[in-house]
Amino acid sequence: MQCVQNASFQTTNLFVTVAGVHPSHRAARAATFVYFVLCGALMGTWVVHIPAIEERVGISHATLGGLLVLLGLGAFAGMQVTGRLTDRLAPRLVVPATGVLSSAALVLPGLARSPWTLAGALLAFGFANGCLDVSMNTHAVHVEKAYGRPIMSAFHATFSVGGVIAALAAAGAADAGMGPATTLGVSAVLGTVVALTAARGLLPGTPASATTTAQAEQAPAAKRRSAPRRIWILAALALTTMLCEGAANDWSTLHLKDILGAPASTAAFGYGTFAAAMTTGRLLADRVAARFGSMAVLRYGSATAAVGITIAAFSGSIWTAFAGWALFGLGLSGCVPQLFSAAGHADSSAAGANVSRVAGLGYLGMLAGPAVIGWLTHLTALNHTFLLLTLLCVTTAVAAGVLRTGPGATPDPDPEPAPEPACRNH
Repeated sequence: MQCVQNASFQTTNLFVTVAGVHPSHRAARAATFVYFVLCGALMGTWVVHIPAIEERVGISHATLGGLLVLLGLGAFAGMQVTGRLTDRLAPRLVVPATGVLSSAALVLPGLARSPWTLAGALLAFGFANGCLDVSMNTHAVHVEKAYGRPIMSAFHATFSVGGVIAALAAAGAADAGMGPATTLGVSAVLGTVVALTAARGLLPGTPASATTTAQAEQAPAAKRRSAPRRIWILAALALTTMLCEGAANDWSTLHLKDILGAPASTAAFGYGTFAAAMTTGRLLADRVAARFGSMAVLRYGSATAAVGITIAAFSGSIWTAFAGWALFGLGLSGCVPQLFSAAGHADSSAAGANVSRVAGLGYLGMLAGPAVIGWLTHLTALNHTFLLLTLLCVTTAVAAGVLRTGPGATPDPDPEPAPEPACRNH
């Protein structure tokens, strides 16, 4: 009888029950939302101050582009360091620490007075932001496992919400006459308070049960060795997907302006349409994944994105281009969260390390996207370069079956109960 009670208790803690979700899991989900908003707000605060800082330091656009590479390299390094650290110390310790670190590092670009000091500031801020990115995504994987259903896409949607909050706050600060250093300093203080306050809701440790650990230890050696190869496949898909996202960030507006002759004010809606569709899609993707599976989200999302960017590439009118960019954003919206989730669930004991690999390579893809499209414009027209993005989306759709092999991308929404341990009567 005691064995039956223990099995029931474990099932209740690992999966959603009829009665609902455990209050501690709800608190952890809310806290995770806060950290995603915080991360988006910190990055957004930096982005909206780029023109002012560029002018104060006295550098050209070309020099700034080179310095922004350092921000990306710093983020990549931070992701690799924090992945294993999160597995070793548990997200509850690492997430708030990286939130404070990222908030504090936000001050540095506002204090820079020369290209060299700005380079160091961006390297440090990128490192800190990469640390926060991986630690909060790792915690999100554990929360998703505790919920027993897909919730990762909604977390990524709130990152965009954080960026909107930062833009509105920066506009208000500018109207009030606050300089970049002051605004970044105030944002850093608020970010630190938020990071420390939200820590109370985080999970006390990884939700991997003793049963899960024992099963992992008993798994065949060949199966355990195959996990890293699968992680690198997921990382490669993250690279292709985020390369497409990065290309849209930098080239959607120029496409409408230079190819279709749209006024600057109208062309700006090219990226706005893409971003709005992506945010909307991420708010809906969890429900789709819960009903049809993460593989379907990745496969049909990538296919939709391929159709969208192809429409944009061959569009002869502004409104058709808007439709193409909207489909592109909607299709891509759920892809990256599924890949992050699959990496985290592949091995609960190495969730941080696996997420760091996928996120790191994906981040490099986002940085490379604008550069790759820019290089191709030397060979052909801008809209024709988008066919590379079509090819990458089709490749991702074809390879989406990787989410069906090995450990699932997300917890099974209706899992079969684990076999009960044998009980002996005493």
